Amino acid sequence: MAKDAAGSGPARANRTRGRRSGSNDLVYGAIDLGTNNCRMLMARRTGRGFRVIDAYSRIVRLGEGLAASGRLSDAAMDRAVEALQVCADRFERRGATKLRAIATEACRAADNGEEFLERVREKTGLPMELITAEEEARLAVQGSLDLLDEALDAALVIDIGGGSTELCWVDLAEWRNRGGYASGGKPPLRGWFSMPLGVVTLSDRFPEPEGDGERAAWYQEMKAYVASRMRPPRGAKRLKKLFHEGRAHLIGTSGTVTSVAGVHLNLDRYQRDRVDGLWMTTAEARAACGRLSSKDVAGRAKEGCIGTERADLVLAGCAIYEAVMDAWPTEKVRIGDRGLREGMLLNLMRPKRKRGKRGGGRPKDAKGES
Repeated sequence: MAKDAAGSGPARANRTRGRRSGSNDLVYGAIDLGTNNCRMLMARRTGRGFRVIDAYSRIVRLGEGLAASGRLSDAAMDRAVEALQVCADRFERRGATKLRAIATEACRAADNGEEFLERVREKTGLPMELITAEEEARLAVQGSLDLLDEALDAALVIDIGGGSTELCWVDLAEWRNRGGYASGGKPPLRGWFSMPLGVVTLSDRFPEPEGDGERAAWYQEMKAYVASRMRPPRGAKRLKKLFHEGRAHLIGTSGTVTSVAGVHLNLDRYQRDRVDGLWMTTAEARAACGRLSSKDVAGRAKEGCIGTERADLVLAGCAIYEAVMDAWPTEKVRIGDRGLREGMLLNLMRPKRKRGKRGGGRPKDAKGES
């Protein structure tokens, strides 16, 4: 359940000031602490959407070494706490009155994940919560609603994280029948699946070879491994025909997908306004992945949208991306520079449904339909 930060944490001092203003003046905040990144957004409501007033992102590599030890390292936790303190300070300065701060796969997998989150709560005042893989997948969809093409009949939303990859299959035909995006309702999901493979965990499992001649085989080995771990639920399989008939599209919301889009556009530096909402063919996405996989770490670091911080991890993301495109073929993919934070903000801003009102029920089985 979303938390009201007015009663706890860094926004307490601004409680009165935020509530005196109209609802559209309230400051909402969202933090997504992943295996690789710590990301924060603050926004004000504008109609059915919101206007971002502050954003922050830092690569913290919280999951570094997790696969080998089963625990979050002291250095990784220190980096994450430092980044989260920056977020807490910004919430305080901006007077955030409603916020939600979540942790995902690294904290789910680590033996000391809950212990770490308690440390964060004590040191920063942030109400950190550990969410399930199912909720992570649903938030990725919620943050991307305006990217769904209602002229098609199905979509697959892919969110490649540091420690896991979430896949959600959306029934666009049924959503269209219910009024689509204009209705303000959530699209029906026909299944979700979480793979415990992300850019960090896959890179840890498959260290990059030093020789150029071995890179192609190594990259194909990663793709094959991802393919072997993909187990879509029954509801998703019923949509498979739509993908083969050209009646579906992909939506990619992760750093991997936006970076690949930047490479495709030959950007000298990343430009969100050119990437977010971009339509690409899957052939173009594969070509950009191929361009990256042909280079060593130093070569990838020279790409304007990759740089040194992503150069050693991006090929694992590309392998996951291509494996999903292989399994669920489409002609087009839409790129979203948004994800869990945007989903959280929209949920925080949505008026609460009264108990018993149509559509307010609990979602069905985790990997079933809703």
